[in-house]
Amino acid sequence: MPGPPRRTRAARPARAAVFSAGSWGTAFAKVLADAGSDVVLHARRNEIAEAINTRRRNPGYFPDTALPPNLTATTDPAAALDGADHLVLSIPAQSLRSNLTAWAPYIGPRTVIVSLIKGIEQGTGKRASEVIAETSGVPADRIAVLSGPNLAREIATGQPAAATIACPDETTARTFQAACRAPYFRPYTSTDVIGCELGGAVKNVIALAVGIATGMSLGHNTAAMLITRGLAETTRLATALGAEPATLAGLAGLGDLTATCSSPLSRNRTFGTHLGRGLTIAQATATTEQTTEGVKSAQAILDLARAHHIDMPITDVVAQLLREEVTLGQAAAALMQRPAKPEH
Repeated sequence: MPGPPRRTRAARPARAAVFSAGSWGTAFAKVLADAGSDVVLHARRNEIAEAINTRRRNPGYFPDTALPPNLTATTDPAAALDGADHLVLSIPAQSLRSNLTAWAPYIGPRTVIVSLIKGIEQGTGKRASEVIAETSGVPADRIAVLSGPNLAREIATGQPAAATIACPDETTARTFQAACRAPYFRPYTSTDVIGCELGGAVKNVIALAVGIATGMSLGHNTAAMLITRGLAETTRLATALGAEPATLAGLAGLGDLTATCSSPLSRNRTFGTHLGRGLTIAQATATTEQTTEGVKSAQAILDLARAHHIDMPITDVVAQLLREEVTLGQAAAALMQRPAKPEH
């Protein structure tokens, strides 16, 4: 006679380590937890980790947002990475190499690394995925990037959003897609890592330009011009480096660009607005407080474009402003006095 039916063990939840506990790191850790993953958030400060574990709040960024019980925090990178299926990196692009060098010994042999970073490394012109591969030794099929119109505060409160997960290995992208598919967060997959990363990095520089125009009390026509022509120069650079044009027309391109250039929640747009109102770079930096990737990456993006003979006039003017080589009036004139030519 046949025996009793065999019981099948339920699959354990995916385990994710999110570094670090800033606004986007915390918001995305909540997405992963709401999607069913067990999440450990790595915080630099003991008081932040303790508040998350005891009060279910991150007082530094979202003091009024309750965090789910399957999201805990630690200041110990080894503990955060112990048994992690996914390592999610939400740290400044310019500190990625040094931080990941310190964390690499704790990364498991099958852990997938996912970058939320939207910047280009100064001095090397490398994208985050390239820095991750060099620093960690993890192969490209275990490195993914996530990008899209993702304003952290809106996502932390459960407002609907979407993003693109790009990885050379489609199975890796789909696995992480399942791990972060929350009721309010819809991820799509792609194999175009270059397009996703450059769309996310360059849009920050274009948002600075839109913010500057806003601070100078210029109108919606100016903002629309900068967004549209900003997308054009982003696409030129990305496709020259091997990206698919469709990626730049999607969530990681146009979608992210629109949100970052339009919302007062955007740090890059806000930083640009401060400059447009007459604040110095030092004053705008002090006022903004959080890392503004466009400020750090503008020159690196421009250098990358010049190395590949790509014309990026908006990025060029923003970089000149950040180097304090031109005034606001000179920057506006430089853009409007460019030679007339066909749009495409």
